[in-house]
Amino acid sequence: MKIIGTGSSLPKNTVSNDDLAKFLDTNDEWITTRTGIKTRHLLTTEDLYDLAVDAAVKAIQASGLRPDQIDFLLVSNVANRHVTPGLSCIVQKRIGLTCAGLDINVACAGFVNALMLADSMMKSGHAKNILILCAEEPTKYCNWHERDCSVLFGDGAGAVVLTEGNAFKDVKLTMISDRDVLYYERGMETTPFESHYIKGQPLVMKGKELFRTAVSESAKDIKTILDREHLTPDDINWFMLHQANKRIIEGIRTIVGGTEEQYPTIIQKYGNTSSASIPIMLDEMLRADQIRQGDKIIMSAFGAGFVSAACLWDWEF
Repeated sequence: MKIIGTGSSLPKNTVSNDDLAKFLDTNDEWITTRTGIKTRHLLTTEDLYDLAVDAAVKAIQASGLRPDQIDFLLVSNVANRHVTPGLSCIVQKRIGLTCAGLDINVACAGFVNALMLADSMMKSGHAKNILILCAEEPTKYCNWHERDCSVLFGDGAGAVVLTEGNAFKDVKLTMISDRDVLYYERGMETTPFESHYIKGQPLVMKGKELFRTAVSESAKDIKTILDREHLTPDDINWFMLHQANKRIIEGIRTIVGGTEEQYPTIIQKYGNTSSASIPIMLDEMLRADQIRQGDKIIMSAFGAGFVSAACLWDWEF
């Protein structure tokens, strides 16, 4: 399996830390030192479906394929306005696809999990060309009266087109039963037979526990892949980590090893865009000609569940 096209899309509205300080008890220094974030893009006049379609169309165009040549659509999304139908159904017609699709929700680790599914589908002969689309609006499930969560997130979408090849080498998936570290509950309709009703609530994030779990599990996944493939950190050109928090990225690097240059970041510009963060970063790096033929890339992501995932690429154009 290899990637032959990428695309990304972000809302037009850019919100700085100073903008948030106008209505939250915070300031640029407080946010920057704790997260590394300077700005983020938030949906205003657009909706998530606009971003999803834009990113997907760009990826298909970059691949050189026609929409009718895509055999399957995999969509990673935590939450959007529709509980049903799935986001894949909503965007399929607007993209011009004729194939089937599937939605997954593995939180911020969705992109790496979708890669694993795509690889399995290709190896089993069910599809040759697969579009993965990660479209997220995490700003819609934060409490915007509290700074701890709301300063972290941005909206965005990233997409890749995959076809047969030998670039995808290894994957490691992890799941830990620890729901209370990070979760978001939507309200549901009541029935006359319920003894109690729990209404929805904004995103709950236990910062210290989340930091420790994200750093330890991501580092463990990466080191497992390095050991299995008989590689060292010096052999890897790029460690593409989920852009959740600059300090988390630094914590992982401290354990795994490697230079700061091997760990690219976009969190300073976009904040945490959930499962879209790695494909957005990949799209930007490819369009800037930063990735070369044969580069070894490890992608690692982590999120609610608690789940984490990592994979290895020998980059192939």
